[in-house]
Amino acid sequence: MNDALDLAPVESAQEAAAVARLYGQPMLELPRDLYIPPDALEVFLEAFEGPLDLLLYLIRKSNLDILDIPMAPLTVQYLEYVEAMRATNLELAADYLLMAAMLLEIKSRMLLPRPPRESEEEAADPRAELVRRLLEYEQMKQAAARIDVLPRVERDFEWVGVFVAEKVVERLPDVTLHDLQHAWLKIMKKARLNQHHRVQREELSVREHMTGILRRLSGGAFVAFEALFDPGLGPPGLVVSFLAMLELVKEKLVQVTQNDAFAPIYVRLASDDAVTEHA
Repeated sequence: MNDALDLAPVESAQEAAAVARLYGQPMLELPRDLYIPPDALEVFLEAFEGPLDLLLYLIRKSNLDILDIPMAPLTVQYLEYVEAMRATNLELAADYLLMAAMLLEIKSRMLLPRPPRESEEEAADPRAELVRRLLEYEQMKQAAARIDVLPRVERDFEWVGVFVAEKVVERLPDVTLHDLQHAWLKIMKKARLNQHHRVQREELSVREHMTGILRRLSGGAFVAFEALFDPGLGPPGLVVSFLAMLELVKEKLVQVTQNDAFAPIYVRLASDDAVTEHA
């Protein structure tokens, strides 16, 4: 009795001087190094995304045939994992308990004797539905793993934007043979409206018409393409004038251009030297 009375003041003094408590016992001084109680640290080596993931892990770990699953050992291992999870986190065990009930049902159906069947058809395997779900889950998991290794923006690389300053130079559209043909057809149409058709033999010189076109362009300014053709010459004269124009373009004596696509075509001399040489 006296010993108990003598220990009371000592315990009260320790309680007052304690800086912390560990498992209900007072600590008189702080530990000089980091101290973690043995049961205060838990390490989870495997993380499962659901009951099918756990089943697939157990099957692969035990090297079992997924098409011929031995239900008894698999169910025992599964229940051990579920019991461990339920002891630490009850919320995570709900879906796993449902799968455990399914495994127990399949196991019991395989253990019970089967009644004789009138037909010769083979009885359905109780594991068939479970095997189907496991195969589908494994396929989806493998596909997700293949997608996960693909390069991903903001994980494997970042988008880089580069500003490139470019000077825009205005470029006039090129005059093609089709454009010349279109303009020529317009001139021919106008010629047919202005003169009657006459059949006669004429000797026309392409060189003379080339010289005439060069004289009309001697001022150096742009001249409309249609203005270089006289509808009064009739179709033969217009044909020779058009051939003369093509010959001048071929010899690079004139320059043919237009401001925009489908815009009027203009012609001017290419250079004074070339015209002098031709003359």
